[in-house]
Amino acid sequence: MIYLLALLIGVVAGLRAMTAPAAIAWAAYLGWLDLSGSWLAFLGSVWAVGILTILTLAELVTDQLPSTPSRTVPPQLAARLVMGALTGAAIGIPHGAWIGCLIAGVIGATIGTYGGAAIRARLAASFGKDPPAAFIEDAIAIIGAYLIVSALPTMTAVT
Repeated sequence: MIYLLALLIGVVAGLRAMTAPAAIAWAAYLGWLDLSGSWLAFLGSVWAVGILTILTLAELVTDQLPSTPSRTVPPQLAARLVMGALTGAAIGIPHGAWIGCLIAGVIGATIGTYGGAAIRARLAASFGKDPPAAFIEDAIAIIGAYLIVSALPTMTAVT
């Protein structure tokens, strides 16, 4: 189950790079994900929650701009893969499976990046414009992230 959740949070990172870490930070802050004593414990701080939430909101706005580069260009792709790895690892930490979950997160981010781009392009073509497709993608990323973190099994972190 945790590998599936790590894969899915990676997909969210592929759709919206900052939504996945913001969701993980909120989960850690609210006690839904125990990262205490781990190398990702900082994600549970109020600072991480605040900064990642602001970055997520900024990403949701900038994604609507025509000047925003494609998610598949190297810098954008790298950010999504790193966020998929980070958030996947965070899901695995309480279960001593952070390496496997990190890999699942990267695979999910790859799926989310390329699959999300293809689906959004099809939606935009069917609407005749991009904004409705972008808003649908935003909603899927946000709702998906919430469903993923709310499904996390609770367990004390393994150090």
